[in-house]
Amino acid sequence: MAERQEGTAGAGLRAVFFDLGGVLFTSPFRRFREYELDRGLPEGFLVRVNSTDPSGNALARLERGEIDLDEFDVLYARESAALGHEVPGRVLLQLIVGAPIPRMLRAVEKVSERFKTGLLTNDFPFLDGESSLRELEGMFDVVVRSSRVGLRKPDPDFYLLACEMAEVRPTEVVFLDDIGVNLKAARALGMRTIKVADPDEALEELSRVLGIEL
Repeated sequence: MAERQEGTAGAGLRAVFFDLGGVLFTSPFRRFREYELDRGLPEGFLVRVNSTDPSGNALARLERGEIDLDEFDVLYARESAALGHEVPGRVLLQLIVGAPIPRMLRAVEKVSERFKTGLLTNDFPFLDGESSLRELEGMFDVVVRSSRVGLRKPDPDFYLLACEMAEVRPTEVVFLDDIGVNLKAARALGMRTIKVADPDEALEELSRVLGIEL
């Protein structure tokens, strides 16, 4: 990658960390709602399942690599049934995986010319076989995947590991994510954060923060 001009822009910032789903790839929330409508489930049901016991539920355990896909399928079905509607875990994973957002990926390339970049994602072990993800990893200086490191956002140690790998301090990092609780944990460590709801608006804010055109 190109030599960075660290310290010349962005008020002492040296790195930009990006989430995957909802930031570089399309968000799953629209697909969640479509599934709920199709199956007659209450609006927001899948989010409620995913946020119940958020550090110990089946999704969290899968993202930390503690259980395999077959175990997750059964456990998630059990957890969702306990909340009123049984949903197989494999169905959830099909809904979660999105498509790349080209303008966000172009922005990563531009940012990498002057700043270190990191990919920070709560992911699943079976994604190791996805060629698109392998290609994406090559764009970043550091990649922190929950299924590999046994930690997941919003655990502070997840962010601190990313900083250690990138050889930066949290106060030197801008972090983009679409989940508020993940951003809150990053801010508590001193990172600057950008919540991604609309990619164009997020890129405008990142451009202002870094002092570069994206």
